[in-house]
Amino acid sequence: MGNDRMTSNERVLAALRHQEPDRIPFDLGATAVTGMNVHTYRKLRDALGLPKIDPVILDITQQLALIDEDVKTALNVDVSGVLPGAPRKNSHARPIEKKGNYFRRVDEWGIEWKMPIENGHYFDMVAHPLADVNDEAGLMAYQWPDPTDEGLFAEMKVQTEHILNDEKRAAVIGSGPGVWELALWLNGFEKFFSNMAADKLFAHAVMRRVTDYKLAYWKKALDTIGDHPIIANEADDLATQQSLLISPRMYKELVHPYHKELFQFIHSYAKGEVFVFYHSCGACKPLIPYLIEEGVNILNPVQVSAKEMDTAVLKREFGKDLTFWGGGVDTQRILPFGTEEDVREEVKRRIDDLRQGGGFVFAAIHNVQSDVPANNFLAMLETLQAYG
Repeated sequence: MGNDRMTSNERVLAALRHQEPDRIPFDLGATAVTGMNVHTYRKLRDALGLPKIDPVILDITQQLALIDEDVKTALNVDVSGVLPGAPRKNSHARPIEKKGNYFRRVDEWGIEWKMPIENGHYFDMVAHPLADVNDEAGLMAYQWPDPTDEGLFAEMKVQTEHILNDEKRAAVIGSGPGVWELALWLNGFEKFFSNMAADKLFAHAVMRRVTDYKLAYWKKALDTIGDHPIIANEADDLATQQSLLISPRMYKELVHPYHKELFQFIHSYAKGEVFVFYHSCGACKPLIPYLIEEGVNILNPVQVSAKEMDTAVLKREFGKDLTFWGGGVDTQRILPFGTEEDVREEVKRRIDDLRQGGGFVFAAIHNVQSDVPANNFLAMLETLQAYG
């Protein structure tokens, strides 16, 4: 097989195996953290001269568009995503409704979200089902969603095989929010941070239950997928732009054991080759050694605007163990507010830092937001295709 004949899936797998593919793989929209806001997606389709459509909303909370096949083809996208379907047994979810100046919805976990009707860009959390729960009895009384609900997996095998066999792209399997993120969302951030400091027994009880949910979900997902090579996507946010959200000591005690159990289960139970994709925004560098020990293969993104998240340094220190997925262009300043030339120079710099020896899949840093001009996005793509 010559490099000039690599399929997208072969290209991504080469990068993940730390081999240099024929070109740097590109992801747009395969996950809920590498997508595009629906407003920007409309602008992009116009700029590409593609038919006007009413985009499908892939992620309601973040208002991300489903990336259609004509866009994937035009942009040489190498990855597609498989997301869980809608659960069939669900007592918590409520449809979107208008209340005052907001759209409101309740998800399958009982978390309430709202978005402004006028000029709204995404939903924010406003209520948490475990906000008043502080003991085991309360956790038992809460109705946990079923991680083996048939609705979650109804289309998973068909979608995965279509991506791998028909599209010839790599397949990323989604799972919703990560273990720690889900614990924070269910309880509310302030409450669960307080629990972790002052009521560790309760914090462990929550983390145990969320981890058990995840283990059951991934067991059924991996059984459903079979022996296909896949990328298993988990996501928390461990850091702000300047520091960690949790100290390394507390992470090691209260999060690390559950991450390690889950990620190593995914590796040991998978029937085919599997790569664990882990998302954390922010200045997460101090926790990267823990992530590697846990079994993380892919770190997404490299938020270059955050403290100590320099692409060259991270590649040098962790490039043998990790594939960097994202980090191709700064989406905080350069992509929305820079000139097209600024974008091109930024892309070249990140490619120079991250491409050597494989271990790099190009994507913007998190989702492309509604303030990004289509011309800047296309300048990013043109530079990737010419330079990458």
